[in-house]
Amino acid sequence: MIEKLISKIYLNIKGKNINRFIKKLRTQKIDILSLKYKNKNEANIIIYKKDYEKLLKIKSIYEITELDIFGLIKIKRKIKLSKHLIIITLIAFIIFIILTNIIFNVEVIHSNKDIRNLLTSELKKAGIKKYSFKKNYNEIAKIKEKILNKYKDKIEWLEIEKSGTKYIVKIEERSIPQKDTDNTPRNIIASKDGVLKKVIAEKGDIVKDMNDYVKKGDLIINGELIFNEKTKGKVKATGKAYAEVWYVTKTEYPFAKYKEIETKNKKDIYAIKFLNHTFELSFNKFKTKKIKEKDIIKHPLIPLKLVQQHQTETKVQDQIITPEQAIINAQKKAEENIKKNLSKDEYIIRSKYLKTTVKESIVEVEMFFAVYEDITAYAEIG
Repeated sequence: MIEKLISKIYLNIKGKNINRFIKKLRTQKIDILSLKYKNKNEANIIIYKKDYEKLLKIKSIYEITELDIFGLIKIKRKIKLSKHLIIITLIAFIIFIILTNIIFNVEVIHSNKDIRNLLTSELKKAGIKKYSFKKNYNEIAKIKEKILNKYKDKIEWLEIEKSGTKYIVKIEERSIPQKDTDNTPRNIIASKDGVLKKVIAEKGDIVKDMNDYVKKGDLIINGELIFNEKTKGKVKATGKAYAEVWYVTKTEYPFAKYKEIETKNKKDIYAIKFLNHTFELSFNKFKTKKIKEKDIIKHPLIPLKLVQQHQTETKVQDQIITPEQAIINAQKKAEENIKKNLSKDEYIIRSKYLKTTVKESIVEVEMFFAVYEDITAYAEIG
């Protein structure tokens, strides 16, 4: 292997009495690794590169032509000849990596211009903007959480998706009942289908009885004041209507779950972050861990930075449950999903398990819920 790396030169020699020149080379202790006579005045030889200068000094009338080279010298020469190509290729590769990790557009999808402008501004502050570098999953999750916590009264749900070199931001605006400041006449109607359980009228006449079935849009409290079958006036109906409404839900639950538990093993390390890759400057790396980090050196235009990390080792515990337990857990999850959308004066009246579908790694449970819910909605009187 080492012999193959030693630099050698393949030469063609022309001149009278080549054999005399060959003897002269041997006298000068030049190793001839290969010798092939083409005729009495021409031969091809291979010698070590270190002996080439010595050969040139004694060549006198002989014509020496280099035919080929071998070993390390050939590698060096190829690198030298193609160094510009290598540099261009390397630069092109770096540019490609950088460009594929740069965001060229951020699209905020929402019908409300004010909400779009608000989100665009907040995303810019968090580094999600045109010509910025892509964020990893954990960074995106932290940004979403921060925005949702900051605008609890305005934003119900937020999703930030990567699509090539573009971020697509989807928002669901939180709907909060606003206090009415005008006195425009109106009726109170049903916002959903259901069976009336309670109606409170502060202004207006109740036109439905308890346990009446109402459909979405049905009149419940009339804002028109009627006497002797004639309209005597109109008011802005105020009050509340509660009904029993029904839901059928489908909830999935996995057979296998895992839990991450912190151990007592902790350490502080330095790491280099390039694009979405992290290179720890330490040995004995934790297989799974929780990380808190702070930037030491960074530049807004270069996707490379040095960070300090406080790492806590974690152990992952797998939990395999039976289909029966998965069904019970899915039922609880379905009930929790209903409850988290209810206000203080709303509650689940009853629930019923309908059916279960067992799939490859999950169960899907179908449930029926009857819910005591505020179905108050408004319609202006023309």
